[in-house]
Amino acid sequence: MKKDFKSGFVTLIGRPNVGKSTLMNYLIGQKIAITSNKPQTTRNRIQTVLTMDEGQIVFVDTPGIHKAKNKLGEYMVYVAEKTLNEVDVVLWLVEPSTFIGAGEKHIAERLGKVNTPVILVINKVDMVRKEEIAEAITAYKDIYDFAEIVPVSARNGDNTDELMSVVMKYLPYGPQFYDEDTVTDQPERQIVAELIREKALHSLNEEIPHGIAVAIDRMKKNKKVMHIDATIICERDSHKGIIIGKQGNMLKKIGSTARFEIEKMLGCQVNLKLWVKVKKDWRDSEFLMKNFGYRDNE
Repeated sequence: MKKDFKSGFVTLIGRPNVGKSTLMNYLIGQKIAITSNKPQTTRNRIQTVLTMDEGQIVFVDTPGIHKAKNKLGEYMVYVAEKTLNEVDVVLWLVEPSTFIGAGEKHIAERLGKVNTPVILVINKVDMVRKEEIAEAITAYKDIYDFAEIVPVSARNGDNTDELMSVVMKYLPYGPQFYDEDTVTDQPERQIVAELIREKALHSLNEEIPHGIAVAIDRMKKNKKVMHIDATIICERDSHKGIIIGKQGNMLKKIGSTARFEIEKMLGCQVNLKLWVKVKKDWRDSEFLMKNFGYRDNE
């Protein structure tokens, strides 16, 4: 092991929709966490790994901290808050605004109970004037004692190099946890399920609420083709009709956009078959949540 090598765990927190998954995907250089303009897209902890000459950062992406409305919501908040005490650095992502709402105050309150250094990352700075960034920094300094404050744009990578060097400053010296070529600890099946769910969220736009999950029924490679059977689970019969669409057009659209992403990720041809099933109120059933992969790692 190199004497001056640093390694550690970094979590990204923030209210839903501030760009946590977008930032992580940019830093890693490939798509692992799904992104969507709908809140609460990330449901499980996603670990990704960035290895550089000077060290290795293991990112733990968490669901957004919010007030829970059902069992799935409670699980997501529990996972996010538990992570804060298990990492070396917390990155708190916010938007460049001086308005600090109840959600941000709730996060500041939770951070008050941890000893981990917190770096405030002001994201989406490409969308505002410089003066607005300075005003946002001043406003946030009043609610928490941050180790550092770094403005970035996760979308186009502005100032992300600076963010990386600030993170490295707070990591301990230590061994390399993963090989250089490891990018994530997520099982392939889970990433495939998440990619299908992302494409469904994108295609369905505002037509359907958040109550969809994806279960991979079969994933088998035969010669050079990966055969995948997957089921999109929704909560109501009316949702099933919307997901399938007229003459199955919506389901075809979801399938073809998902297949394109999955082929890119797996590096082989994919034969994807999709079905739709109704499981009423699955987000309030612990059994069904566990079935769809939402379980604590402990």
